[in-house]
Amino acid sequence: MFKRIKEDIKVVFERDPAARNVFEVITSYPGLHAIWFHRIAHFFWEKGEKTLARIISHISRFLTGIEIHPGAKIGRRFFIDHGMGVVIGETAEIGDDVLIYQGVVLGGTSLKKEKRHPTIGNNVVIGAGAILLGPIKVGDGAKIGAGSVVIKDIPEGTTAVGVPARVVEKREKKIDLDHDKLPDPIFKIFQLLIEEQEELAKRISQLENLEGFKSKIDEYFEEKKKEIIELLEGGPK
Repeated sequence: MFKRIKEDIKVVFERDPAARNVFEVITSYPGLHAIWFHRIAHFFWEKGEKTLARIISHISRFLTGIEIHPGAKIGRRFFIDHGMGVVIGETAEIGDDVLIYQGVVLGGTSLKKEKRHPTIGNNVVIGAGAILLGPIKVGDGAKIGAGSVVIKDIPEGTTAVGVPARVVEKREKKIDLDHDKLPDPIFKIFQLLIEEQEELAKRISQLENLEGFKSKIDEYFEEKKKEIIELLEGGPK
């Protein structure tokens, strides 16, 4: 038991650069407290003391703001960063070395008493506010972008973003915190459309020059195009 506790504390220092000392980690990390409460609740759940398990789970939710059903199966070195609003359902399964952020939901989509919550592989990162629904599987080393809604299986070693989430790239199987470097497929689509429009505009301009025709509306559209590009790239420079 003490070996697992030491392992949990070590993981906090590895995953959170804000952690300064062991006392602070033990007393001030609700994600850690929620995991410890869950182990106790899960023990009683497996022993058939389901009401007691739910009471312990409810106390944990009240104290930490994190709701983990006592029936959920969680692996080693699991870390919840911040944690407020995290919900993990009864039939959810989480592998080893998984990192999730605040507001993540591993939810169900069925009222039947069957497997209805996600299965998360090893070395997975799930960004803040992501929602994973149903008995889907997230492969080892996958990364789910913040705010994504996942309703289909995610292959191992890939990054998924969006609503609904789509796989946008393959990646190395490692834990990282570079949420600001996630690809933006919507921006890429707009960028492609703009490039295509520019090519068409060049061809039209060439034809107009041959005919000696030039309109003020060309200047208007050119100005509007610049405004749209600035907006997509984060505002005027």
